[in-house]
Amino acid sequence: MVHWLRTNTVARWILTIVRVYVGWQWVSAGFEKVSSASWTGAQAGSAISGFLKHAVSLSQGAHPAVQGWYAGFLNALVIPGSGFFSYLVAWGEFLVGVALILGVFTTFSALMGAVMNMAYLLAGTTSTNPNLLLLEVFILVGGFNAALYGLDYWVMPRFRKLLHYEVELPSATSTKRHA
Repeated sequence: MVHWLRTNTVARWILTIVRVYVGWQWVSAGFEKVSSASWTGAQAGSAISGFLKHAVSLSQGAHPAVQGWYAGFLNALVIPGSGFFSYLVAWGEFLVGVALILGVFTTFSALMGAVMNMAYLLAGTTSTNPNLLLLEVFILVGGFNAALYGLDYWVMPRFRKLLHYEVELPSATSTKRHA
């Protein structure tokens, strides 16, 4: 299955359709937040703060929907920084969606989408998060095949060339000394 997802032409088309669909879901959700004053405007942080406080309240009782350790993380770090996280979530959703639709930095974008979906699931929200997470896993497993019909076809070879520089290693018979 993994080999098929990574090499097959039919899988490439399916992954492209899945990638664009998931991207559209992120763009839609992100655009709604980016254009909302309670996420990125004058009241930035108010929407996410209410959501997070509700998530923390779900960590109580015999069968909590939110794990205690995650509620502690939300209370200690995220809720106090709700203004920052409000912008991070809104723009993160939007930019992940744009990148997936365009097929640029696809693996990283799918990974960031999966991280956001996991954060929402850990906060006790289901909605479309499990479905999107599963589709993002398929995109991640498909690797470059999921991005071949996108900007990654041109961007990634150049990006890899920028990151990987050749280092000339001395041979075993070389008399040169290297520092």
